[in-house]
Amino acid sequence: MTQTDKLFLRTENQEGKCIVYVGGELDLESAVHMRAVMTPLIELTDRELILNLRELRYVDSTGIGILVSVLKARHAKQAPFSVEAVPSHIRKLFDMTGITPFLLKQA
Repeated sequence: MTQTDKLFLRTENQEGKCIVYVGGELDLESAVHMRAVMTPLIELTDRELILNLRELRYVDSTGIGILVSVLKARHAKQAPFSVEAVPSHIRKLFDMTGITPFLLKQA
């Protein structure tokens, strides 16, 4: 697990998946830490990359930008990426910005 004062990240590798549990606040201040953790994971194209946002309390435009950057990078590599367990207040923000269909798996 890696952690700053505002953001904590825990990575769990399962068969065919890499799940990153994201908690705290994903904003301008914590963006460098998030990018540092995500950059090598983007390259793991042999498995699905999933962000579990259950413990995420806050995300700003910088944080959304990171999620979209990861989405684009994974798409360019034809590697699966999604988010799960999105808190309702964060889901509303995703809905308002129009990124929900790109980040969430469709049932």
